[in-house]
Amino acid sequence: MEALTARVTVDELGTVTGWNDGAERLLGYPAEEIVGRPAALLLAERPVRRDVPPSAGPPRWHGTLVLLHRSGHRLAARVLAHHRTAEDGSRDWLLVSAVAGTPQPGDDALMRRGLMQSPSCATSVYGTDLRCRRSSRAAQRALGLADEELRGLRMTDVIPTPVSEQVERRMRLALETGEPQYVENHARAPGEAREHAWSVHLYRVEDPEDGRVLGVAATGHDVTEQYWARKRLQLIAAASSRIGSTLDVTRTAQELADVAVPDLADFLSVDLLTSFEEGQEEAVAAGSSLALRRVAHQSVLPGVPEAVLALGEVDEYPEGSPPVESLRSGRGLYRQIFPAALPAWVADDALRVARIRDFGFHSVMAVPLSARGTTLGVVVLARHLRPEPFEEDDLVLAEELAARAAVCIDNARRYTRARGTAVTLQRSLLPQRLPEQSAVEVASRYLPAGARAGVGGDWFDVIPLSGARVALVVGDVVGHGIHASATMGLLRTAVRTLADIDLPPDELLTHLDDLVARLAGEAEAGETAGGVGATCLYAVYDPVSRRCALARAGHPPPVLVRPDGGAELLDLPAGPPLGLGGLPFESVEFELPEGSVLALYTDGLLDTRSRRAGAADDTDDGVSRLCRSLTEPAGSLDALCDTVLGGMLPQRPADDVALLVARTRGLDASRVAIWDVEPDPAAVAETRKNVIARLEAWGLTDAAFVTELIVSELVTNAIRHAEPPVQLRLIHDRALICEVSDASGTAPHMRRARTYDEGGRGLLLVAQLTERWGTRPGTQGGKTIWAEQNL
Repeated sequence: MEALTARVTVDELGTVTGWNDGAERLLGYPAEEIVGRPAALLLAERPVRRDVPPSAGPPRWHGTLVLLHRSGHRLAARVLAHHRTAEDGSRDWLLVSAVAGTPQPGDDALMRRGLMQSPSCATSVYGTDLRCRRSSRAAQRALGLADEELRGLRMTDVIPTPVSEQVERRMRLALETGEPQYVENHARAPGEAREHAWSVHLYRVEDPEDGRVLGVAATGHDVTEQYWARKRLQLIAAASSRIGSTLDVTRTAQELADVAVPDLADFLSVDLLTSFEEGQEEAVAAGSSLALRRVAHQSVLPGVPEAVLALGEVDEYPEGSPPVESLRSGRGLYRQIFPAALPAWVADDALRVARIRDFGFHSVMAVPLSARGTTLGVVVLARHLRPEPFEEDDLVLAEELAARAAVCIDNARRYTRARGTAVTLQRSLLPQRLPEQSAVEVASRYLPAGARAGVGGDWFDVIPLSGARVALVVGDVVGHGIHASATMGLLRTAVRTLADIDLPPDELLTHLDDLVARLAGEAEAGETAGGVGATCLYAVYDPVSRRCALARAGHPPPVLVRPDGGAELLDLPAGPPLGLGGLPFESVEFELPEGSVLALYTDGLLDTRSRRAGAADDTDDGVSRLCRSLTEPAGSLDALCDTVLGGMLPQRPADDVALLVARTRGLDASRVAIWDVEPDPAAVAETRKNVIARLEAWGLTDAAFVTELIVSELVTNAIRHAEPPVQLRLIHDRALICEVSDASGTAPHMRRARTYDEGGRGLLLVAQLTERWGTRPGTQGGKTIWAEQNL
C-alpha cells in the first residue's frame, strides 16, 4: 500500500474546510461527512494546553494528537500544522500527517547508499514517491523537525511554499532522467528569524548491484554568508550605475533611496542640513539639536506611509537621536528599537511614537553624508517588515552607499552653484526688456540647457538704428559655462557698438569675425579651457522701404512667414563661423510685406528632439517642424513663441535655445518727405520753407523752430563742405528724424570753436537740440548725417 499524507485545512473558527484522500485513509471519514463540521470532533481526548497550537504564535507547530477513527478506535498521530495567511488577509491552518503504508524493501540500502554518496551537509533521502525516509542531523536542524517527524512527509508538507514545489519538481526530474539537479533558494527556516540561502544538490540513488532506482537524495549547503556578500556587491554595483545619473541634488538623493529599498532597508530617508542650501558648513555642537530638510525618502509600502515629514519640510532632530549622534561623530551607527521602552529622544514625539508602534519598527541605522571634508546631511534606514535587525555588515554597506551618494550630491551642489552663477551672469547680459521702436513688433524667449549640459552662450538682441530702422541679432557661442556666458557678453557689446556706427550686415560680421579671432588667440595664449568660436545672424529692417538686409556667419537661416500664411527658409549664403578669419560674408536683401513674421533662432531649437530620441540629427525635419509651428494660429507673438517652444522642445532641452520673433510694420509714404537740394547756399532758405510747410501738415508746429535750425545747419554744412548731390529726408515716426545725404565720404566731427570764430558751432548746436545724432555710410556711397528729436 502506498504511503500518503493526510492533509486537512481548518479555519480560524475551528471548522474543517479541506479533507484529502490521505485524511480519509488515516481516520476513515469521507470528505462529505467531515467538511463543514468542527475539527474538535476528531479529537479522542483534549490535548494538554501547551500542546495546542496558539493562534497568534509562530507560523508552524508540530506535536502528537490522539485522534478518533470513524470506527471508534483511538490512534496517536504526529501532526505538523502550518498557520497560513492568504493574499486577502484571511488565515487558516494546514495540518499534515504521514500515513504509513506497507514497509518498502530496500529502505536500509537506500539509507546506506544515500548517506554514503552525499557530502557532509544537510542531507535527506527520499523514496521514489518523494516521501522522506531518513534525514541527517543537519537536515533535521534546518527543517526544525526530528527524523521520525519528517519520515513519510514530502518536502511540500514540511515547507508549503513555492520554493518547496520547485525543489520537488527538480527531484522528480532527477529521478526520471538520472541527471543531477541544482537549485538555489532563499527562505526562512522554521523557528528562525533570519532567512537563509541554500545551495541544494539533488541526485538519484541507485543500487550498485542491479541498478535499481532506490530514490533521490537532497544535499543542502547553507550559503547565507556568500549569498549576502553577493547581494552587497550587486547593490554596490547598482549604486555605481544608478546614483548620480544627473546633477540635481534632490534627484540624486532619491536615487540613493531607490537603490537601498528594499534590498537593505524597509524605509529610508535622506535629510540635508539647512545650511547646505546656503552653501555654508555647519558644525554639529554637542548638546544641540539640528535642523534638517527632507529631500528624499522611499519605502517598501506604497505612498511611504511611515514618513513623519513630507518632502521639502524641515524638522528639528533632538540631542541623542541617531541622526544627530551620527553627524556629530562622523560615523554610522545602528540601534535596536523596543516599543515597550522607547529612547528619550523619541518618547516625547507623539507622531514618531505612533509610527514606530503602528508599523513595528525594530531597527534603525543612521549614516552621515560627507564629501571632501564637508558634512551635507544624514541617511536614516529602518526595518519593520524584515525581522532581522541591522548588523555590522549592513552598516558597512550603508556607509559605502552613502559615501558614493555624498560625492554625487556634493558634485550636484557645486554644479548647481556654478550653474546659478552662470545663469545669473548670462541673464544679466541679455536684454532685460526689448527697446521700443516702430519698425517691428517683437517677442523673445531664452531657455538654458538642461542641468547636465550647463548654461551656454546663446544670445539675441534688438537694436534701434537711425532712420527708423531696427537691427535683429541672434548668436551662439561654442561651449557652455561661465566662459561661454562671458564671451557672449563681449560679443553682444561688440555687435551693439558696431551697429551704432551703422555698418551693413556683411561688414559688421567681418569686424566681429576679427574680434572672435583675437579672443581665440588670447584664450590660447592664456591656456584658457576651451576655444572661442561663435555663429551669428544679423538683420537690418527698414520700415520705409520695407526691405531687410541679412547676413549670417555659420548660423541657421531665419524662417519667414508671409502674411498669407506661407512659411519658408530664407536662402542666405551660410558664411563661415566667427573666428576662422579671412573669409568673406555676403549680405542679401529681401522685400518683406507688412505683417510678415521673421523668426531668428539658435540651433538648439532644431536638434534637441532628435538627440533626445536617439536618432541621427535631421535638420531638415527640424526646419519643417519649425515652419509648421510658426504657422499655427496664435493670439500674439508671445503666444506664438510658446507654441513654437512647446512643439519643438522636450521638458529639459539638451542645448540652450534663443528665439526672436519679429512682425514687420511699414511706415506710410505720407509720413516721409524727401527733397533734392541744389548745391547753392541760396537753396537753404527754400528748403526751410518746405520743411515748415510739411511740419504744419503733420501737425508738428511745436517742433518747427528747432527743426528749422537743424535743417539749416546740416544742409548748409553739406553744401559748403561736401559734394553734390545733396538730399534732405524727414521721417515722422516715434521721433522726428532729419537726414541729410551727400556724396562725400568724409565724416563730420564736432570741434571746439574759439570765442571770435564765425563757424564751428553747427554740430554742437545740433547735438544740444536733438535726442541723438550721428552719421552712417550712404547706400550708394557718400554719407548720411541724421538727427532725432523726441516728439
